[in-house]
Amino acid sequence: MLDPTGAAFWSKKRVLIVADPHFEKQQGLALRAGLAAQDTKALIERLNRLVRLYRPSRVIVLGQSPQEFMRLAKDDRARIEAMAREAQFIWVADNHEPAAHALPGQCATLHREGPFTFRHQACAQLAPREIEISGNFSPKASIDARGRRVSRPCFVADAQRLILPAFGSLTGNMDVREPSIFRLFPRGLRVFLLGQEQLFSFALEQLGRMAEVA
Repeated sequence: MLDPTGAAFWSKKRVLIVADPHFEKQQGLALRAGLAAQDTKALIERLNRLVRLYRPSRVIVLGQSPQEFMRLAKDDRARIEAMAREAQFIWVADNHEPAAHALPGQCATLHREGPFTFRHQACAQLAPREIEISGNFSPKASIDARGRRVSRPCFVADAQRLILPAFGSLTGNMDVREPSIFRLFPRGLRVFLLGQEQLFSFALEQLGRMAEVA
């Protein structure tokens, strides 16, 4: 199940999945942009609301630097650690940094459960029956609506892959037409644009003329 916050929930196993929260990065970017430094706290509160809503047994976080986690304010770390006492946290990142033990829960470069393989970055070639859930690209898509162009983060999916949008609001986004994303979906893709309270689903061809792909 895809949530308008950018999270996904595997109800059968009660697994909540988010990608690229970059908790501490939110605060640093906000300060450099002259924005309110409360963005990190708001991000943690959004995750906390999801944990309260879905009551997951496990939370899989795709892409979070242990070093960023250690730079969080003490009370922000404490809130995440409190959530990790309610559900098992599994942190999936491409590389283990020396401070990986600081993250509350289990750290891995990939996690397999049931039919799914969870990675931070999508693998170019999947096994025939493998279903991959990943992050990293922070996909976005644009569509014409009511006479104006609307661009929003989105999920990207086909029968074998699901790429999640960044859970962190200040993370840069990559258009789904970019070769890095488009090449992963040779049989076509579908996007699910994030709305305020719902998702908007479109096939790629509905988003307008596709950019040239090298």
